[in-house]
Amino acid sequence: MKVTLFATCLVDMFQSNVGKATVELLEHLGCEIEFPESQTCCGQPSYNSGYVKETKEAMKRMIETFKDAEYIVSPSGSCAYMFQEYPHVFKGDPVWEPKAKELAEKTYELTQFIVEVLKVEDVGATFEGRVTYHTSCHMTRLLGVKEPPITLLKNVKGLHLTDLPGKEQCCGFGGTFSVKMAQISEQMVDEKVRHVEETGAEYLIGADAGCLMNIGGRIGRQGKPIKVLHIAEVLNSRKSEIF
Repeated sequence: MKVTLFATCLVDMFQSNVGKATVELLEHLGCEIEFPESQTCCGQPSYNSGYVKETKEAMKRMIETFKDAEYIVSPSGSCAYMFQEYPHVFKGDPVWEPKAKELAEKTYELTQFIVEVLKVEDVGATFEGRVTYHTSCHMTRLLGVKEPPITLLKNVKGLHLTDLPGKEQCCGFGGTFSVKMAQISEQMVDEKVRHVEETGAEYLIGADAGCLMNIGGRIGRQGKPIKVLHIAEVLNSRKSEIF
């Protein structure tokens, strides 16, 4: 099966290890990976800031970039959802609305693709440690992907998963929200870190780079011993310890 990787900006610029883990994981599951180098930002930051007209050019570029893909897979629920928003943006446009719908229909978040398309619930990963999982807002509330990451984590050998208190609460990232409303965002992420500590987890796992950067950054500044990992890194682990 051919899979086209939509890496996302944050993975490309800050978390290349997540991109690598995603590719290795999908290849382990029998997929052939393609990576179109013409991909760029999906337009989410400017779109969420109200610059819809300006964002359309970036959207058109992404539509054209992925037009020949069979399946598009992204290690980000937030960015995968943005592709689902394209048909609404181009609604009524006789040229771009059909193209946007085609793009949206073949786009999946990583764990969603593994469980719902590949029909795999155990990827054969081994990871020893006490972990908790952060459910990011866009992935759960808008994209509607809730069970696939939990299903996959529960089948990782050696992994002990503890439910995160207040998991439905935003971590305070929210894209530009964390910049424009920094003081409020700080209080929100502090609460999230406290909840993570309550679980006694050694690792915080998530499926969105933005959330993990926000929470991980706060954990680092507070000097907490908790390590932060993307779910792709855990599912790609074939050892008892990846550090």
